[in-house]
Amino acid sequence: MRTGGGMWGEGAVAGLGPGVGRDTYSFSFDSDDAAVETAEEAKEPAEADITELCRDMFSKMATYLTGELTATSEDYKLLENMNKLTSLKYLEMKDIAINISRNLKDLNQKYAGLQPYLDQINVIEEQVAALEQAAYKLDAYSKKLEAKYKKLEKR
Repeated sequence: MRTGGGMWGEGAVAGLGPGVGRDTYSFSFDSDDAAVETAEEAKEPAEADITELCRDMFSKMATYLTGELTATSEDYKLLENMNKLTSLKYLEMKDIAINISRNLKDLNQKYAGLQPYLDQINVIEEQVAALEQAAYKLDAYSKKLEAKYKKLEKR
């Protein structure tokens, strides 16, 4: 007669530890080649094993949750720093805009102060253009007069 036995499954089921969730079995062969099989129900692990497994699970869960909370906290710190930098950048831009506005007002005041002189320049430019036209007319008249004089001189 040959006999054997063992546990169903390779390792611990779902990481619960040795012997948890497995059925034991045994078999024997008679000389008649008929197999007789007997099965035993799985035994509950010892109280100490369950306590140790629970402690291990809670420890790992605490580590996981601590990591998640730390990551979230770091994300919020990063957002806070980014908000501070953005706020500083906007303050700088506000100062630049104020300076530009102030400089524009100064330029407008200076332009207003120069406006009478610019008006005088425009008047002088118009007078120069009129004088230039008069000079062209005078030149044309003097050429005609010269031509008449030469004509009379030849006679």
